[in-house]
Formats: sequence, structure tokens, C-alpha cells
Amino acid sequence: MTLAVSPVCIELSGADAGTASVYRCLLALPALVLLVVPEYRREGPPPRRQLVYGLVGGVLFAGDMLLWTRAITEVGAGLSTVLVNVQVVLVPLLAWAVDREHVPRRFLLWLPVLGAGVVLTGGLFERGASGSDPAAGTLHAILAALSYSGFLFLLRRGGFHGHVRTTYTAVVLAATLASALGGWAWHAFDPTPSRTALGWLALAALTSGIIGWLMVAVYSPRLPSHVGAVLLLLTPVGALALGALVLGERPTLAQWAGCALILVSAYATVTGRRDAPPLRSAPRDR
Repeated sequence: MTLAVSPVCIELSGADAGTASVYRCLLALPALVLLVVPEYRREGPPPRRQLVYGLVGGVLFAGDMLLWTRAITEVGAGLSTVLVNVQVVLVPLLAWAVDREHVPRRFLLWLPVLGAGVVLTGGLFERGASGSDPAAGTLHAILAALSYSGFLFLLRRGGFHGHVRTTYTAVVLAATLASALGGWAWHAFDPTPSRTALGWLALAALTSGIIGWLMVAVYSPRLPSHVGAVLLLLTPVGALALGALVLGERPTLAQWAGCALILVSAYATVTGRRDAPPLRSAPRDR
């Protein structure tokens, strides 16, 4: 739910994709470095493989931020939101393929309802492919979904063996640099945004960069992958509600119905009897 604050802050900042992506990461780095110091003294330097997870995950996170923002203007907010949230399927599939993690029947049974909730919440039926370039927008949204899923998988996997804060700081550092390069290439990066924009981006850095994603990095390794993926669908639900409260947006009845489907499906998916042994705490690296 903390992550849901970030889209509202970025909207209020008026910053373009590259600028928002760079500064929401860059402004979080000083606080993250302070959090790393006691962990480094306690646990020492992380293994090289773990740092690689962080650096690659950061590049994928930057790709997700840039591609998804680009897709919104090209294909519309509805379809881009729907496509990027296929992570609810891709992340458990990655965990199954790489770590041989069991995917429970309860999740598979509720998956169509989750999908329907995402489609309705995205407002797809109200807006459709309303952007400037639907073909390019669909491609960019699919690439954003793949980047987002890879980022979530590596963020979770990098936390299995300790050094979580150090690995996550590597994620944010890599995302800062990759966002700057991608924003510059797409002519969507302003190195000197206004004070007002910086203020809103600092709030986005606090809510998502310092609190939200760090909590995901710390606690997602303690959950089955499908549970983490489902709970992250609460982010667009929260963003929709905050958009209505703060920005004066007016979600349709279908969008509220989609939120309700996501909430019910999330509750049904992550509670109740387990039908498989819990995931081992640390899968072997290959």
C-alpha cells in the first residue's frame, strides 16, 4: 500500500518518465546507504552472485519504469496496466522453473478472477487502445511486464541469503544509472527539475524507494512467490483510491468492481489451508 503513493506523487510532480525514474531512486540512496552500514558491519560484504542479482534487478526495474510510462501515452493507461500486471502469473512461473517452487491449486483456481479484476481496474473496457501508437504501446507494455517480473523475481531471490539492504541498495543504484541512460536516449530526462517537482519526487522516494520496495525486498523471500505477486496487485487498487481522493479522479463503477475482485481474490489466495509444503528458505543457486 505504501507503493501506491508513488504514482500520485509522480503525477503531481509533472515530471516525465526519465526524470521521475531517476530522482525517485537517486533521492532514496543516501538513506539506504545509512541503512546498509550496520548490516555491512554485522554480515560483511555480500557474495558476488548476490550483487549481480541486485544490479541486474535494478536495470530491469528501470526498464519497467521507463517502458510502462511510455506505454501509457502510446496504448492508454488501461491496457498498459493490464499487461504489466501479468507479473502475477510470470513470477510464480519463474519460481517454479528456476527454484522448483510448488504452485498451489488455490492460486490457479483464483487466477481467472484475479485477471478479471486487473482488467476492470485498468479501465480497459472504458478506454481501450486509446493512445497514440497502439502497436508500439502494446510491445512496450509487454516488455515492461517482462522487466517487472524479472525484477521481482531477482529482488526476492537476492534476499534468501542475507545482505538484503546491501543488495537492495545495489538495485536502486543500478536503477538510477539505467533510468538516466534510458531517459536520455528517449529525450525524457530533465537533470534540473523544479523545486516543486523535486519535493513530490522526494516523497515518492520515501514511500516507494526507502519504505515500500525495501519492505518487499526484506519480506518477499519469506513468502511463497505467488503470495507476494498477488499482494502486489494491491498497489494499483491503492493508487486508484488515492487518485480519487487526492487528484479528484473519478473511477468508474467497473473499476471499483475490479478492485473488489482483486481484494477478494487476494484474500482467498493467500489464506486458508496450504496444499503443499512451504518453500525452503534458500533455494540452491545454479
